[in-house]
Amino acid sequence: MEKKLSIPLSKVYIDEDIRKAVLEALDSGWYILQENVRVFEHMFAEFCGVNHGICVSSGTAAIFLALLALGVGPGDEVILPSFSFIATASPIFHVRAKPVFVDIDPSTYNLDPNEVRKRICNKTKAIIPVHLYGHPVDMDPILEIANKHDLYVIEDACQAHGAEYKGRKVGGIGDIACFSFYPSKNMTVCGDGGIVTTNNEEIAEKIKMLRNHGRRPGEKYRHELIGYNLRFNEIQAAIGIKQLQKLMGWIETRRKIARSYNKALGDFATVPVEKPWAKHVYYMYVIRCKKRDDLQRFLADQGIATGIHYPIPIHKQPAISGHLTSQPKLKNTELCAKSVLSLPTYPELTQIEIKYICEKIADYYTR
Repeated sequence: MEKKLSIPLSKVYIDEDIRKAVLEALDSGWYILQENVRVFEHMFAEFCGVNHGICVSSGTAAIFLALLALGVGPGDEVILPSFSFIATASPIFHVRAKPVFVDIDPSTYNLDPNEVRKRICNKTKAIIPVHLYGHPVDMDPILEIANKHDLYVIEDACQAHGAEYKGRKVGGIGDIACFSFYPSKNMTVCGDGGIVTTNNEEIAEKIKMLRNHGRRPGEKYRHELIGYNLRFNEIQAAIGIKQLQKLMGWIETRRKIARSYNKALGDFATVPVEKPWAKHVYYMYVIRCKKRDDLQRFLADQGIATGIHYPIPIHKQPAISGHLTSQPKLKNTELCAKSVLSLPTYPELTQIEIKYICEKIADYYTR
């Protein structure tokens, strides 16, 4: 009788170097916005090829502060995909602007530039392309649209650490970019955390103030802005430093895992594509398949955890739909939401486990 394996969807990497770094941070007596944070910000900015990195409390906070720093507010419209996590959209409501949802290219699951062009108006202030699952958006058409209409481009790179577009890492292509370090991400800080990257010094300084009660670094009781407490801490920065050093190796392992999946699953499902101009980093390995929900239950019975990213598009979320004057028609978004399935993907996933997952999917479709 075949042994049933137990395979999680994702797994956080922790080793002795990371444990040691955490203990050193604890013993330092400094816990918020100190040397580890400064080092991590510099390292991550350099990794993305930009001048500034500003650590904040989450990817959601990164998007929120990016919108504030760019002056997006009441009366403004922001174009974005609906096929994403709700955190791409919720900060738009918090700055009292209006989200305008557009459809995706079903081959990459990313924002379709042709759909963006259709929704530009005199109220449009910004575009948020989401590098979903780790595959970069086709950015040149987005930048062309933005330049023509004098719009900001905010990269939602929360799922795309290390992804590349035409040889450039995401995070340094738009005016500003936002990353998350949530535990399921390609690199994490073992909790909530995020970072904003930009080449604009004025924007960077404003975000540094906004994250820390509206005060400049080094000023404790002088507050120039109405700010927030959306800071980052030394312990998580210490973890981030160690994980960033390993990230590129992990990405290559994820890409190897994706190649194994692609080879085994092409007859049973629509497997991910990688455009010629892209480097996919496979935050999630996502297939489109028939009888998705039944397959998910079958795999759970075999000890295989899966996910659905995302079963309900943002524009259909109960928290969002009531704020929209009308429901957009997003055919590709809604079709993908009904058929996508995320398979286990993390650097420690073994070839034995990959083989087991693929065999079980084949068993389901050939039984």
